Amino acid sequence: MPRVPRRVALQDNPVPGRKRVLLAAPRGYCAGVDRAVVAVEKALERYGAPVYVRKQIVHNIHVVTELEAKGAIFVDEVDEVPEGAHVVFSAHGVSPAVVNAASDRGLHAIDATCPLVTKVHREAVRFAKNDFEILLIGHDGHEEVEGTAGEAPEHVTIVNSPEEADTVEVRDPSKVVWLSQTTLSVDETMETVNRLRTRFPELQNPPSDDICYATQNRQVAIKKVAAEADLVIVVGSANSSNSVRLVEVALEYGAKAAYRVDYADEVKQEWLDGVETVGVTSGASVPEVLVQEVLEALNGAGYADVQEVRTAEEDLMFSLPKELRQDAAGQRDARALGGRAPAAGA
Repeated sequence: MPRVPRRVALQDNPVPGRKRVLLAAPRGYCAGVDRAVVAVEKALERYGAPVYVRKQIVHNIHVVTELEAKGAIFVDEVDEVPEGAHVVFSAHGVSPAVVNAASDRGLHAIDATCPLVTKVHREAVRFAKNDFEILLIGHDGHEEVEGTAGEAPEHVTIVNSPEEADTVEVRDPSKVVWLSQTTLSVDETMETVNRLRTRFPELQNPPSDDICYATQNRQVAIKKVAAEADLVIVVGSANSSNSVRLVEVALEYGAKAAYRVDYADEVKQEWLDGVETVGVTSGASVPEVLVQEVLEALNGAGYADVQEVRTAEEDLMFSLPKELRQDAAGQRDARALGGRAPAAGA
């Protein structure tokens, strides 16, 4: 069953100035996460429980536990899925080897890979066909990186950090291109690229930015908030790359302290000592209800003045996987685009 957080009772201790919360926007769910989560819900409605999901559908423990309660079963590899069952591939994408393994087991696969990740996969395939060496900036072992590298394993070298850019070797410096994991820090990625270009002046760029719009927008928003914040609280799970990056970005751009929490009951009283301004944001796989619980906890500690700091508007929506765009009767489903059902009367 989903975890039920304990009630938070933070103390309203005095501070030198006025208490307030700067709430970053955009925050929380992006279009790719929305699509993936609704894909699992729709698969459960359409095919019945259980529906299997390879890896976590998105990197958020609350989302995963809620889907488990509805009948989703999360597995590490497709060989754990009974033959002939339905399996959903997570938003982070999979390699062709995983797709083939699912096919060999007769599984009914539903691909919930974020379209922005799919774009990077296609770039890897295209550059490999043209015999380029691909320097994939990302974290070795992350599911997204494994999926992208699996598209062209003989052509991909993973670069984990700016420091690794100083030591990586390539076969032909005149035929090298960089791609990146979509959820990285924009600043650190460009530092890595700049170091690579110093060593390989003919390094080519991807045809379009690989770091996703949502990752960039959330980082831009927290940069603005952090400049005025004594404390930043990022709601997100430990295995969420973009959530972890938000903590790092907040500290880099002026926050005196920054912490990541999954739930409001993880906020510690001592974090608030002497704090006038608290910045709050959330990673791209975090439902808004978890942010509201943090705001409620802060309200109990005297931080009732909540000011939204908006730096961008987001209206991107992605179609659901093709298997789920119609209901059981063959009619187009109301949530076929983006996962959001239209309002009554719309």
